[in-house]
Amino acid sequence: MVYLSLAMDSLRSLRNNPALQRRPIERPAEGADLDGNDIIEDAFEVAEPTGSPAPATFNSPHSGARYAPEFLASSRLGARALRRSEDAFVDELFSTAPEHGAPLMRAHFPRAFLDVNREPYELDPRMFEGRLPPFANTRSLRVAGGLGTIARIVGESQEIYAGRLPVAEALDRIETIYKPYHRTLRRLITRAHRLHGVAALFDCHSMPSIGLARDERPRADIVLGDRYGSSCAPELVDLAEQTLRDLGFAVVRNRPYAGGYITEHYGAPASGFHALQIEVNRALYMDEAKHEKIAGFADVKRALSSFIAEIAEAPFVGYGGPSQLAAE
Repeated sequence: MVYLSLAMDSLRSLRNNPALQRRPIERPAEGADLDGNDIIEDAFEVAEPTGSPAPATFNSPHSGARYAPEFLASSRLGARALRRSEDAFVDELFSTAPEHGAPLMRAHFPRAFLDVNREPYELDPRMFEGRLPPFANTRSLRVAGGLGTIARIVGESQEIYAGRLPVAEALDRIETIYKPYHRTLRRLITRAHRLHGVAALFDCHSMPSIGLARDERPRADIVLGDRYGSSCAPELVDLAEQTLRDLGFAVVRNRPYAGGYITEHYGAPASGFHALQIEVNRALYMDEAKHEKIAGFADVKRALSSFIAEIAEAPFVGYGGPSQLAAE
């Protein structure tokens, strides 16, 4: 297709021009919303297509950048440090999804405040004053690492909070934001399945260009996570990978990110529900230290728009994937 070829040329030019990648676009230094917007009243939104939605739904759960004064006051860190856990600008990278018939759901609350890519009650008892509910999962690996539903740390093990939080505060975040978020996401996926006999959720994230391990190699442009084949039909993963490669991206699967709670929870290929996590290398589109877009942001967004169009318009039956599975 013409748009596919143009996007490929644009991305190749970006990748071959390091000087262009390093030149930032002007934006406020912090880049976050610190004006005191009520993150509970406007915690997330869904951008819908104008016509009947495609089988695909796109979700950006970690790109929220509205830091309420109350949250900042409870933290021992400033907004710049807190943003290290944020998938900055990912919602913008995938913002053309509704133009191609696919809904886009995105969080406005920051991941450091509440992580919806976790079980609802992955909570660390050391963080709270009071007793957690008996059904809370206090022993998961994510909780042990400080990255539960309400995170204890950001970045390189920097403690978020100045003191313990009331248990009621944690439960309130879960009841008023986490649960409505997942009810809405489930509704979108269920609607797609009802209309098409298949639903495909693309959970969109970004990753640091280099991991914390000293011997780790620079990461690929994009990592696709399908929980090692358990959350998405292989034909759909193949289609996504090949489309991204044709656009000029270097793509790997499942390493180092195989998919989180959302991918695992919503992916049920045998029932026609498919979930695929997409991790985009931040160095492609932003200055990681300054949390600023770089000049090549538009090229990456254009290429991902082409990817979205290919997915939304794909003849899934011809690939032996979702529609056939839904009929089995």
